[in-house]
Amino acid sequence: MPGIGPVSAAVLIAEMPELGRMTAGEAAAMLGLAPMPHDSGTMGGKRMIAGGRRTLRHVLFQATIAAASHNLILEPLAKRFKERGKRHKMVIIAVARRLVTIANTILKTLHGELT
Repeated sequence: MPGIGPVSAAVLIAEMPELGRMTAGEAAAMLGLAPMPHDSGTMGGKRMIAGGRRTLRHVLFQATIAAASHNLILEPLAKRFKERGKRHKMVIIAVARRLVTIANTILKTLHGELT
């Protein structure tokens, strides 16, 4: 898959063996890419990413930068977000979440074919 090279794939499989057996939302939350509400206090209802597996998220961010330039599905997504004026980090997080969702779906499909 364009964007996920051998190193990223190895880290994904090693650090997240559950991938392919969970929903897209669970995968995003496990990586810390799901928006978490902060409704009380000074945050004023803003949504922020939090928690998750930090090492894996850092590797995925690097893969996302490559995918945003070379993946035919994710490149237009990144472009749309940039045209809407979204901040760079927000674009990277959105594309990373989509990337892990696609990887999860691919592994889920492969797992279904093997059983």
